[in-house]
Amino acid sequence: MMPLPKLKGFLKSNVQRSWRSPVEQAAKVAQHPDLQSYYASFSLDEQLTLGQAPMLAIDFETTGLNPEYDDIISIGAVPLMSNRIMLGQSRYWILKPAAKLRSDTIPIHGITHSDIANAPDLIDVLPELLKMMSGKLAVAHCAAIETRFLDTALQYRVGEGIVFPVIDTMGIERHFSDHQNSGLFERMFRKSQGASLRLPDIRKRYKLPFYRPHNALVDALACAELLQAQIQHHALDGFPVSEILPLS
Repeated sequence: MMPLPKLKGFLKSNVQRSWRSPVEQAAKVAQHPDLQSYYASFSLDEQLTLGQAPMLAIDFETTGLNPEYDDIISIGAVPLMSNRIMLGQSRYWILKPAAKLRSDTIPIHGITHSDIANAPDLIDVLPELLKMMSGKLAVAHCAAIETRFLDTALQYRVGEGIVFPVIDTMGIERHFSDHQNSGLFERMFRKSQGASLRLPDIRKRYKLPFYRPHNALVDALACAELLQAQIQHHALDGFPVSEILPLS
């Protein structure tokens, strides 16, 4: 287990500013009613610890990997605390994407043309999604996917993006993996590039059960469980969210 001061120093070096400031700046210029409502109701205290903070694990399946050309095709959202998952309050949406549904990605996410034929657009579920996100820390694995895709999708639809605080379980794991191999001998002579940062592989290291990937709701649940395991294993529950939360 890493001593807390070292983790704190690492996080401060990677988070040079409060995450609240960008949220406040975005709130000042927001024009769309749903985004205005989201920012107006945003009341998350930076001094809350991870053990106190309400969170929402989110996962997107997309038509591809480039948010400039691809779009969100499904969303999973699972509310949680550090010691509890509110699975009964979770939501799952299949969406009709603005981008073409590519045949090469259908075997990955399993969503077909018939599934999206009568599906809602992202803008139709946005009010409910933002209501779930309001007052919570988002949690995602490789969070840049969720932040970039949601921001780009909203820019395309309403002419403005979104800013929200998010905890990246992959980033947390990368930090601890790097620290475990940070001795002089390991830095000079290690041959591998480190342990896998794929969600199923990390879960396996924490003795969590295997879930079949690429269903947005299942992956959101898998991410929520992983964060809880990371918090417990590395004793992170006493950390203020402002110290552990880079704004993606």
